[in-house]
Amino acid sequence: MHKLIAPLAAAGAVLVGATLFIRSRRTDTSEPYEELDVLKDIVSPEAAELLAASKNAAPGDASEGCCQNGAEGGGCCQEEGGGGGGGCCSEGVDEATVEGSGCGCSTVSAASQVVERRDGKGQVKTGVSKDEYRALKKAGQTPHQLAMQRGSERGSIKSGSTGGAPLSQVLPGQRGEMIVLFATQGGASGGLAKDVLEDAWEKGFTASLMDLSADNAVALLAKRLEKAPVPMLVFVTSTWTGGTPPPAAVPFFTWMLDAARPLDLFEGVRFVVYALGNSEYKEHFCTAGRTLDNRIEVLGGKRQVPMAEDDDAGRREVFGKWKDSVWVSQGARLMGNSVQFIDEDSDISSDMSSAEEDDDIEEPAAQSGLTDLEDLGGVFKAGKGEKGAAGGVAILDKPKKMLNDRLAASLTKQGYKLVGSHSGVKLCRWTKAMLRGRGGCYKHTFYGIASYQCMEATPSLACANKCVFCWRHHKNPVGTTWRWETDEPKVLIDGFMSNHRKMIKEMRGLPGVIPERLAEAQTIRHCALSLVGEPIIYPHINKFLQMLHAEGISSFLVTNAQFPAQMESLVSCTQLYVSIDASNETDLKEVDRPLFPDFWNRFLECVDALSRKGQRTVFRLTLVRDWNMNEVQGYADLVKRGLPDFVEVKGVTFTGGNKPELGMKNVPWHAEVLQFTQSIAALVSDEYEVCSEHAHSCAVLMARKSKFKKGNDWYTWIDFPKFLELQAGVGHFTAVDYMAKTPEWAVFGRGDANDGGFDPAEIHYRKGDSRVTTPASTRPATPAV
Repeated sequence: MHKLIAPLAAAGAVLVGATLFIRSRRTDTSEPYEELDVLKDIVSPEAAELLAASKNAAPGDASEGCCQNGAEGGGCCQEEGGGGGGGCCSEGVDEATVEGSGCGCSTVSAASQVVERRDGKGQVKTGVSKDEYRALKKAGQTPHQLAMQRGSERGSIKSGSTGGAPLSQVLPGQRGEMIVLFATQGGASGGLAKDVLEDAWEKGFTASLMDLSADNAVALLAKRLEKAPVPMLVFVTSTWTGGTPPPAAVPFFTWMLDAARPLDLFEGVRFVVYALGNSEYKEHFCTAGRTLDNRIEVLGGKRQVPMAEDDDAGRREVFGKWKDSVWVSQGARLMGNSVQFIDEDSDISSDMSSAEEDDDIEEPAAQSGLTDLEDLGGVFKAGKGEKGAAGGVAILDKPKKMLNDRLAASLTKQGYKLVGSHSGVKLCRWTKAMLRGRGGCYKHTFYGIASYQCMEATPSLACANKCVFCWRHHKNPVGTTWRWETDEPKVLIDGFMSNHRKMIKEMRGLPGVIPERLAEAQTIRHCALSLVGEPIIYPHINKFLQMLHAEGISSFLVTNAQFPAQMESLVSCTQLYVSIDASNETDLKEVDRPLFPDFWNRFLECVDALSRKGQRTVFRLTLVRDWNMNEVQGYADLVKRGLPDFVEVKGVTFTGGNKPELGMKNVPWHAEVLQFTQSIAALVSDEYEVCSEHAHSCAVLMARKSKFKKGNDWYTWIDFPKFLELQAGVGHFTAVDYMAKTPEWAVFGRGDANDGGFDPAEIHYRKGDSRVTTPASTRPATPAV
């Protein structure tokens, strides 16, 4: 007999054809629902009347097939003292004391599709049937949403972070109570928790949701555990920097780990844990989930299935199998490729009969795609490929796609046009602005780029950091090595250009767009490889840059200073950036949250590698108030060590989000950025000087005087055609070979003091300006390429 079926058969399972059924005990721990306000909103009027009538009916008034006082009821509940009538409950006898394999009776109204149930004490239990629930879901509504609209709080668990709004549905289910608890930072755990919640509703559980970051989460859970019968607990948690829980959930974990907690706190409580993490963090992978899983067991909890470990929320197949195993542990049955609860009074159950063992019984199980129960623990371990703290091993040896459906959907929602399996392109807001004659970005002021001819892209959406100021809200993958399928450079470049041009065409109807610029924007002149992720880890980055230059497109490449070997071997690009997000090891760890344990050594090696590059090099500082603006001398020391051609100092951009770590209080004013830059410049004044600013981007530029200042003139702009000519040749060239004179308006202190580096040829629109067109008489001339 198949190893999956053998233990189940021993427990009373029978085989009907190719389907295995388990005669399970029905548990009903929900309390009677006294008011039908919410029910009337969810079910039809006829169904509501049936429910109301069922509440007022005496135990002996039940319809055909249900409990009747003194009657056998066709194998259902019998008079007090009966023997259980085929595994059901006798009236007046507590279901826990009745011998048999099932309890609770039901009758289904075909018209209303509402299930009426009675327990061993004759109490009526009501709930929306699976068909009713599916109809609600198809209509875009759930019992939870309707309950929220009604403002009902009966049976709900409230979150202090949402002002006390109910977070659970209020309808009782016939399979017992379940609480889904989640700890999240970026939202992945919360999304999976809601998935479990909706599945639990559909499968007949009285399920509710609890955010462990809520102020009253500890009090609510502790209070609920004091009341019998205790619910089943489903935990979904991610792991944060250094193996800690998500910051907002730290109080809950602290309470859980307190030595003062009684060892019987979770005595007899059924629980399961789904842990999210990233295996690139090695020893910290899923640490929060592992800690929680072990702690609950120590405090008396009864684990129902092995903990699952999800590698960066990218293994939805693990989530699906884990969720199926949870339902099986609660009495569901494996049916083909699905897991279903089969009630004992259903048509399928009534037709069940014993079946002889057959040599073919292994075939259906093998074809079902479901994993043997005794092997589920191995399936759930999504480790990196070597034994970890919990014995996790690799699942896949061959490269996988970098983007799964969830990540792709998230990035697409943010406006990305995805190319291949690991790349993307997006239209910058400054491209749109300059198409309308409303000014370019700081790269236009500093280096002479025509923003409306600039394409923002990346050949790798993955990164080795999870920076606190990431403007992509950590929706992109992370990794320390390239472990994904690899697309050819031509596929990426063709995809970038095609998608960029399509997005440019979509600007045709934008008010104020200058037709000449719209036409010229189809000719892409520049590519900023700084969209998101770490482009330098793309295995074919050198070939990619060479092909990009062959298309007549210049390249600005940004690296996060964690891959020194790749920096050393990198071919010439128009301008190479290194992100300098902190001036010391402690701050860098807090701001960048790097995956590499030796991140600081890697950071310094990248600084050294930059000093040996012959083309234009840049330090990019992103200032975050209260995070990395406390040590000017440290930045000055790094500048002296790396000797970049330019130092860009820019204030962080607030990007919002559901749970942003940074707020507007962390965004410095332009005046603060300018003052900070001048403080650094004062410490390196023998070689550097503030030369330009772009107040609209909250950015300031320092440059090396020995290379880019001739007399009183600055040469920070780029002769792009000259660079492409030099790059195509065979001789050695340096940054001074393709520099161009900076116009006076772009030089710090020489332009309009009120415009802060804004191109006077552009139309300066300010907040509140109601004009939506650019008059032909005032249209700025197209910048020379």
